[in-house]
Amino acid sequence: MPASPFDLAAKDAYRQWRERKLAEAPTRLDDLIVEIDDPRRLTRSQHDAILHRCRRANMAIYVGKTGADPDKDIPIRLGATLGLHRLDHNRGADDDAITSLTVQTDARHRDYIPYSNRPIAWHTDGYYNAPECRIDALLLHCVHPAAAGGANELLDHEIAYILVRDQSTDYIRALMHPDCMTIPASYLDGERVRPDRTGPVFSVRPDGRVHMRYTNRARNIRWRDDPLTREAVAWLKDLLQRDSPWHFRGRLESGWGLISNNLLHTRTGFTDSDVPRLLYRARYYDRIART
Repeated sequence: MPASPFDLAAKDAYRQWRERKLAEAPTRLDDLIVEIDDPRRLTRSQHDAILHRCRRANMAIYVGKTGADPDKDIPIRLGATLGLHRLDHNRGADDDAITSLTVQTDARHRDYIPYSNRPIAWHTDGYYNAPECRIDALLLHCVHPAAAGGANELLDHEIAYILVRDQSTDYIRALMHPDCMTIPASYLDGERVRPDRTGPVFSVRPDGRVHMRYTNRARNIRWRDDPLTREAVAWLKDLLQRDSPWHFRGRLESGWGLISNNLLHTRTGFTDSDVPRLLYRARYYDRIART
């Protein structure tokens, strides 16, 4: 069996993977965009163009022509076309497991930033999930953008791994420790709805690809209490705030969407008009097919 590039002792395997990854990685937002007609009915060339970008960058942005059509079949059928079927039925989702990301003030949503108009710092989705419910892919589809704001920053988590490992293999070792990051238990009306979740930041999936579990939030998080972990986390936080050729920034408009292998992303704060901002979010336990 070939050596894994994510084995810290396999320096040649890492060098070869790194060289190939950086040679193929896009450095312009335009290189991620695929113009399509209807996400529910991709042509072969549109399907292949999305997969090509996801292979290179773990993401693609589609510019569709459905406008403000609120049909939830748009994300569901697009995801299925790309091999995504196992939806995450998280607490904030609707009954069909598609989450309506809009400002919501009911008891189930009001304490969670995604359902507010506040900014969201760097994270991957589902970092508080149990290991058997790991989020491997994320699809965002825009029905209505905000009147102002609501943009996203994006960074391929495999690029983040390279940048951290090039700085220090010890940082990677600390961030792969099984006790690296703990998200404390969650409570609703005094009842525990989720236990503590402890695990690594970087891990290796059964298929040999690297996975990242991360949040940049400052509260309600516990990092492993040792000097190397603190140093590695500080360096990673600084990395995410810096510009690089692989940091992208853009905003989804009506009919547009982001399909990704659950990479690092943010959201700026926003202001609504009479028509509230509405994005559909689908989280999957699958990775995009053939990536």
